[in-house]
Amino acid sequence: MPLDNVPTIEESIDIDAPPAKVWALVSELKNMPRWSPQTAKSFVRGGGPTKADSRLININRRGFLVWPTNSKVVRFEPEQEIAWRIKDNYMVWSYTLEPTAAGGTTLTSRREAPEGISDISVRLTKLAMGGVDNFAAELKRDMATTLTKIKADAER
Repeated sequence: MPLDNVPTIEESIDIDAPPAKVWALVSELKNMPRWSPQTAKSFVRGGGPTKADSRLININRRGFLVWPTNSKVVRFEPEQEIAWRIKDNYMVWSYTLEPTAAGGTTLTSRREAPEGISDISVRLTKLAMGGVDNFAAELKRDMATTLTKIKADAER
């Protein structure tokens, strides 16, 4: 039985670049290794650009620990939102873009668990990552790092 009532975690950042420019970066999920502390590689199955229903294989790392995940793009609204669901743990990750009055973009990174967290993921998180709450706190810090890196790329 999955772990239910998992809090959503999110971070936001204001970027001095229009949504179209930010979207061009974040909608290509194979860019994630440039920004994310835990994403080592990301491949769109079948190649090509990320789009609605794209399937991805990710190689994640944390110190010496390395693990693969499989995901599918579940929401794809150009210049507004991209979301992908991790098959292995049921998590849904997303980027939401909102234009600002000054012509920039507020970018929000979010991790939700609408179906809870899979049993295997809970067990592995307890065993290798200090538990679900500690790992969620780490992911929240990593979100902030990732958003800062995206901001730097978008404002270049």
